[in-house]
Amino acid sequence: MNSFGRIFRVHIFGESHGESVGIVIDGCPAGLSLSEEDLLPDLERRKGGKQKGTTPRQEADYPFFKSGVFNGKTTGAPITILFENNNTRSGDYEKQRSFPRPGHADMVAHQKYGGNEDYRGGGHFSARLTTGLVAAGAIAKKLMPGVNIAAAVTEIGGETDLEKGLQKAIDAKDSIGGLVECRVNGLPVGLGEPFFDSVESQLAHIAFAIPAVKGVEFGSGFAAAKMFGTQHNDAIENMEGKTRSNHAGGVVGGISNGNELVYRIAIKPTASTPKEQSSLNWETGQVENFSVKGRHDLCVALRAPVILEAATAVALVDLYLLEQHSKRVVSS
Repeated sequence: MNSFGRIFRVHIFGESHGESVGIVIDGCPAGLSLSEEDLLPDLERRKGGKQKGTTPRQEADYPFFKSGVFNGKTTGAPITILFENNNTRSGDYEKQRSFPRPGHADMVAHQKYGGNEDYRGGGHFSARLTTGLVAAGAIAKKLMPGVNIAAAVTEIGGETDLEKGLQKAIDAKDSIGGLVECRVNGLPVGLGEPFFDSVESQLAHIAFAIPAVKGVEFGSGFAAAKMFGTQHNDAIENMEGKTRSNHAGGVVGGISNGNELVYRIAIKPTASTPKEQSSLNWETGQVENFSVKGRHDLCVALRAPVILEAATAVALVDLYLLEQHSKRVVSS
C-alpha cells in the first residue's frame, strides 16, 4: 500500500498539512556513516520557491532522525525520518471544498475513504510526501559508490526551451506539464530478473508513485514502435557488453547490460490551476464555474528531477542488495 522494496524497503507516511511527513527505511545495512547533513543537498533541490514556476510554500525540510542511527552510523534497525509541516494555509482548502478538483484525487479519495480523508493540501496524496522519498534516495545513493544518477527536465509544454515552455503557461494563466529524463552510469551487468522483477518493472513501479507521473519509457521508448529491428538493435562491441547505440536504454531482457541506463517520465500539468474551469459542485450537485486558490506549482516537472533520482536510487539499491553487490554491514 504505502511500501516499496524487498530488502531495502521504504514506508512513506504523513499528510500535506498534518503535523509531519516522513519515511521509515528498513533493510539499510549497518555501519553506513550517516548524518542529517548528508540529506540536505537533495532536500534543498526538492524545495519549492527556488525557481520560477514552483510553489511559494516554504518549509525547512530538516530531517529529524528518530531511529536507526547511533554515533553517526546506521545500526541495521529501521531508520525513521520526520519532516515537520509548519507553513500551512489550510483555509485555502476549506474555501474550495465544494469543488473536488478535476485531475486531482479529491473525488476518488472521498469515495474510497467515505469522507474521512484529510483533504487539506491534498492530504496523503500530496507531493509533499516526496520529501521522505528524497531522503531515502540520498541514503540509497550512499550505498552505491561509483554509481551516478542524474535527472533533468528536457521539455516543458512540448518545448525544449524550458523558459519558453514555462512562459506559455504564464501567458495562459494555466499550469503545464513536462518531460524528465534520468541517466544512470556505473551499474554492473546482471541487475534485475526476467518478467515481473525486471529493472524496467521496478523502476516503472516506483516512478509511477511520484505524483503527476503519467508515462514512463526506456531508451528509445515509444519511438521504437516506428523503427526496424536492424535500426533498434544495439550492436555489441566487446566482451563487457558495450554497445554501439543504446536504444534499449541499458536494459535487455529485464536485466542491466552495463551500458548507460536511460529512461524518461511524462508529468501532467498541475491539477490545481488558477484558470477558471467548470466542474461539479458536490454540495449543490450542479456543474459550476470555479478556480483553484492557494499556493501551487505552475509546472511540477521543475521539481521532479531530484525526486526521480531518489526513486531510481531506492529501486536500484534494492536490486543491488538482492544481487549481494551491497552487504548487510558496510565496511568503515
